[in-house]
Amino acid sequence: MISKLQYISQGDSPDDHLDTIENACRSGADWVQLRLKNFDNATLLKTAEKAREITHNYQTRLIINDHYEIAKAVKADGVHLGQTDACPLEAKKHLYSWQIIGGTANSIQDCKILIDQKVDYIGLGPFKFTHTKQNLGPILGLDGYEFLFKALNPKIRIIAIGGITLNDVPEILKTGVYGIAVSGEITNDFNKIKLFQQLLGSSQLNEEACKLNQN
Repeated sequence: MISKLQYISQGDSPDDHLDTIENACRSGADWVQLRLKNFDNATLLKTAEKAREITHNYQTRLIINDHYEIAKAVKADGVHLGQTDACPLEAKKHLYSWQIIGGTANSIQDCKILIDQKVDYIGLGPFKFTHTKQNLGPILGLDGYEFLFKALNPKIRIIAIGGITLNDVPEILKTGVYGIAVSGEITNDFNKIKLFQQLLGSSQLNEEACKLNQN
């Protein structure tokens, strides 16, 4: 199952990332991504093992950013692959059949490629400017999401990402996205996890009510 709220870890050190994952789990997150950049593989593996212990204790799904070998080694719930990372089709050959594969997109063409590569969800962004990621692609905004959905009518689940705050959620959901990924807004206040979940949950209830009214 793909969560409607995906938390992405932050920090200057591996221990910082583990602390944010612990706080997110304690605050009710059901999906976290370990996004540890610029560290050697041994450090990544050790940190991922600790993250797996934390998330297992809270029954929270763990996604590893970039490194599908490490995702397999620690039996994480999946991997998220950036545009310069391994091909999802190649990763799928090595991962367990039950592990989730997500991919990053910034354009219609990116989405088409990922759909052809059979990813389970697409992280589409950035919605706005964010300090949490270097080398940002063009900002999409609401117009970008709306244009993409009209052009593609994608069946795959699209996760909006990039500088998203609580105030942005209602309008973002109107574009057709399935859920959102958040880093900074939650790291600054983990109590916001419940507020994000309430907004996303109410949208899900509205979708179900619409379906019932149509039948």
